[in-house]
Amino acid sequence: MKWIYIAAGIAFYLKMLLLPNAAPRLPFSIVDAVLQDSGVPNVVSGIILRNRLYDTIFEVVVFTIAIMGVNYLLSNEHPLSEVHQFTDPSSVLLARLGATIAAIVGIELAIRGHLSPGGGFAAGVAGGTAIGLIAMTSSPERMQSIYQRWHAAIWEKISVLVFIVLSMITLAGIELPHGELGELFSGGILPILNILVALKVALGSWTVVLIFIRYRGLL
Repeated sequence: MKWIYIAAGIAFYLKMLLLPNAAPRLPFSIVDAVLQDSGVPNVVSGIILRNRLYDTIFEVVVFTIAIMGVNYLLSNEHPLSEVHQFTDPSSVLLARLGATIAAIVGIELAIRGHLSPGGGFAAGVAGGTAIGLIAMTSSPERMQSIYQRWHAAIWEKISVLVFIVLSMITLAGIELPHGELGELFSGGILPILNILVALKVALGSWTVVLIFIRYRGLL
């Protein structure tokens, strides 16, 4: 049987090496078409939040289900009696400095993700990184109290629902004016969707970080 696999591998290699695999030539530029349709210089954001918005909706839903799954699977376990944190001054300083930089980068990516490389998912990851660094140097009780005080779980759910509603409106063909290309307030609904995705990913990461620290510690 292994000789069949070897022969198939050689045949596939020869096919890739000898047969042409040229892409079909189109009478127009796909990048220019996406740029015109979305009205934003970052055509990747235009594709994610417009041309393949169906996929993006379900990516957000899958991320939400993953957070619910973490909460469900660990809900029957006993929290750790003691969670060891980084307490030496140098580690605390570096972690909080890194958190500040990550938070600033996350805000920048969320607000200007339709103009330059970035976007909602990258901004949410940066925000979640900032929260994780703060959690490494703060007590779980303090992080939990802040989480509850600002109703982070509720805002996470609201951001998901608003994102889905606005996405459905966009898919129905109702769009905001694109505005001037390259300006901050341009791209129609795309900047708003970027901010909502960033908010959802950052708050969801906060939820996961708190749960894992509570039941698993830092390691």
